[in-house]
Amino acid sequence: MKAVVFCGALAFLGISGAAMAETPGQADYERYCASCHGLEGTGHGPMRAVLTLAPADLSALSEVNGGVFPLERVVKRIDGRDPLVAHGSPMPVYGTFFDYGKGVTLEMPSGEKIMTTQPVADLVAYIKGLQGAAE
Repeated sequence: MKAVVFCGALAFLGISGAAMAETPGQADYERYCASCHGLEGTGHGPMRAVLTLAPADLSALSEVNGGVFPLERVVKRIDGRDPLVAHGSPMPVYGTFFDYGKGVTLEMPSGEKIMTTQPVADLVAYIKGLQGAAE
């Protein structure tokens, strides 16, 4: 009987662990972005009230860009090549955190390529997955 209960508990933990598995970029998003942009990316994070500019609705980037995810703009905002002063300093506040890791090349819808780091690529992929999340 104890073995059955133990196996059942392990099975439950395995299922709940799989359901809670993070996607690449999710942990970084939750740690560095959600305080301003919110967990769903709608721009309603708890820090919104103290920012000079309202945070972008990251879940609607494709919608406001004619149905195309603005890959280059998002990469450059995150890695600092296209700075945005929204909190008294360039966005993101964590800047150099995303500078580590292997360099990767992403392909834009136009076919052009853009270089960045793996943490930025993972974060951008996570944000891309938020598109339409507010609907």
